[in-house]
Amino acid sequence: MQNHSVRTHPSAAAFPREQHLAWKVAEVAADPVEVPADTAEMVINRIIDNASVAAASLTRRPVSNARAQAQAHPYVPGSTVFGVAGRFSPEWAAWANGTAVRELDFHDTFLAAEYSHPGDNIPPILAVAQHTDANGTDLIRGLATGYEIQIDLVRAICLHEHKIDHVAHLGPSAAAGIGTLLKLPTETIYQAIGQALHTTTATRQSRKGEISSWKAYAPAFAGKMAVEAVDRAMRGEGAPSPIWEGEDGFIAWMLGGPEAEYQVPLPGVGEGKRAILDSYTKEHSAEYQSQAPIDLARRMRERIGDLDQIASIVLHTSHHTHYVIGTGSNDPQKFDPHASRETLDHSVMYIFAVALQDGTWHHERSYAPERAQRPETVELWKKISTAEDPEWTRRYHSTDPNEKAFGARAEVTLKSGEVIVDELAVADAHPLGGRPFARPDYIEKFRTLTEGVVAPAEQDRFLDAAQRTPELKAGELDRLTFTVDADVLARAPQLAPGLFA
Repeated sequence: MQNHSVRTHPSAAAFPREQHLAWKVAEVAADPVEVPADTAEMVINRIIDNASVAAASLTRRPVSNARAQAQAHPYVPGSTVFGVAGRFSPEWAAWANGTAVRELDFHDTFLAAEYSHPGDNIPPILAVAQHTDANGTDLIRGLATGYEIQIDLVRAICLHEHKIDHVAHLGPSAAAGIGTLLKLPTETIYQAIGQALHTTTATRQSRKGEISSWKAYAPAFAGKMAVEAVDRAMRGEGAPSPIWEGEDGFIAWMLGGPEAEYQVPLPGVGEGKRAILDSYTKEHSAEYQSQAPIDLARRMRERIGDLDQIASIVLHTSHHTHYVIGTGSNDPQKFDPHASRETLDHSVMYIFAVALQDGTWHHERSYAPERAQRPETVELWKKISTAEDPEWTRRYHSTDPNEKAFGARAEVTLKSGEVIVDELAVADAHPLGGRPFARPDYIEKFRTLTEGVVAPAEQDRFLDAAQRTPELKAGELDRLTFTVDADVLARAPQLAPGLFA
């Protein structure tokens, strides 16, 4: 890996295009280097993972609306949409599938200077691969790039401290991945990256306060914009540049300002793209910083015993966990039993309370209104708070994968005065956790989340195709989806009409 210094440059200064971060990213995307075998295997795991969570969210309103919008844009050759037959315009397929993948916040994650769900790269890159009759090897190359670029940007450039939503790293990574997939020249990828960043920068209000359905739409929008940016760049259209380093660019006005400098790591020429191996998926349908606390709560239940005897619980954790999903956010909605699923998903206090009481976590039952509104749950929920611990913050930002942690130390004070303490650094499913996820776990997650949604024969067909992705030929990538019976789609809520028929 090579570190690239990235900072603002005055318009009057000589700053050659070859030194722009967007150009360096484009060079990585255009490098025809082979994909390492372990990277390719993990890409397959994440294709399975994305389909799992898409199936589980298929009949939710935001996903149903996104799917309806895509179905209003049939196109040949086009791309597939989860749940339905037919082919649709690739940017709309990316939109529908991206929403389905993100709706439950249940797919893979990478946390560093910024945080991300790099699996959000799969819907737009796969949609373009299907539309262009690419083969499975090309798809894996494109996805390896999408993961690499997003994770490398996340390692180096913090967005949330400037209240910028993390999908600002997704637009460029998806554009780069599509560039790799299509074997586009560096110049074209460079322009697409600039356009994608320019059009996908938004504030973090989508993940603050009363969190709405836009939380799921935001990465789908970034993927859709990446597809459109590549289309325009292929037609010869340009982008604002230098997009990161310009005097009125991203760093100067959206991030740290004209004096800020970032060190962005990128693979060198001929170096394999391995960043996906540093990411991790979720066993539980909850914000990633909740994964270890859920496992910790399950572990502590027996030691605590009678939960009615709890006087207070303090979760000592990282800055990020405390301020984003903890009491440091100062969001009263995080204690509201009538809050949306999206808000409850971002309340570690609620999640820890339910995990303590139930000893398990379920992507639907744990968020049901009747579950959140139980009096005994509300009572326990309000006894829980978070506190930032500098050591957990340091470990959160550590670049050493053996030390990096997203957990917490729970201090449970009983009414008797007894204090019960336990901690967990990483979730059980993490690569360094108690039960690291491997291919059988991804398949089991798929089977669990598709039960009652996707017919068993269709489950088998998809899993066979996904595990043979490198062997799929041009025209066969439409196998990397699933369809469901009409009675399944009938479970979706009645949709209000929009602009598109």
